[in-house]
Amino acid sequence: MTAKNQIYTAIDTGDINHACHLIKILSPYTGIKLGLEFFNAFGPQGIETVLKKSPDAQLFIDLKYHDIPNTVAGAIKSICTNFTPSYLNVHASGGRAMMEAAANACQTASNGQTKLLAVTVLTALSDEDLSEIGYKEDGTASRVKALAVLTRQCGLDGVVCSSHEIQTLRQACGDDFTLMVPGIRPAGSHAGDQKRVMEPQQTLQLGATHLVIGRPITQSPDPVKAAQDIINTLHIRHSCD
Repeated sequence: MTAKNQIYTAIDTGDINHACHLIKILSPYTGIKLGLEFFNAFGPQGIETVLKKSPDAQLFIDLKYHDIPNTVAGAIKSICTNFTPSYLNVHASGGRAMMEAAANACQTASNGQTKLLAVTVLTALSDEDLSEIGYKEDGTASRVKALAVLTRQCGLDGVVCSSHEIQTLRQACGDDFTLMVPGIRPAGSHAGDQKRVMEPQQTLQLGATHLVIGRPITQSPDPVKAAQDIINTLHIRHSCD
C-alpha cells in the first residue's frame, strides 16, 4: 500500500487558491480530505475547482452527515452523482435507518466506487465531555464499539475512530473493516484541540487502515517535506515511486 492510499491530508481553509496549491503539491504523495470549512466556503464548485487542477487527487469528502434518513440519502446521492470520492462519511449516532439509507444511496449513486464510513465519537471529545452531554452510563471506548458494530450491521465500509479504539474495533468488526483515524500527531507536534491522539507509526502498527493528518503537514513551512518525513517514518512507498 502506498502513502496516497494510507494517509489523507486534511485541507481546511477558507482560501481557495491556498487549498488548490496544497492539494496540487500534496496529492502525488497523500490522499486529500476536504471537510466542512472547505465545503461551506466553496461548495461543490470548490471540489470541481480542485479536481480541475489536480484530477488525480484521491478525495475523502468529510461532511459527517447527520439528519433524517431521506435527507442524508439525498445528500449522498448528490455528492456521488457529481463526484467519485474515495470516501464519504455520516454520523453513526444518526441510527440504523439513517445509515442503511445512506449506504444504499452511496452504493447506487457511486456504482460501488465510493466507500461510506461512520463517525463514532469525535476525537476532540473525552469521557468527561460525553458525560456532560448525557452519555453518563458508558465511557468513550464502549460507546465507540457499540456504534462501530452497528455501523457494520448497517452495511457501511468502516468507521472514523481514534487511535485508542483501534484494537477493540479490530476484534469486534474484523480485519476487512476500514478504520480511518484522525488525531494523528507526529513526535513533537502540538495536540491542538484533539484529546485522543497518537503518533503515526504506532497507529498503523495497531491496525489503522488510514491516517488523517492536518496541521502538522499543512502548517509546516514545507508541507511536502513534512509529508515525506512522516511517510519515511512509516516505511511505506511514496505513491509516485
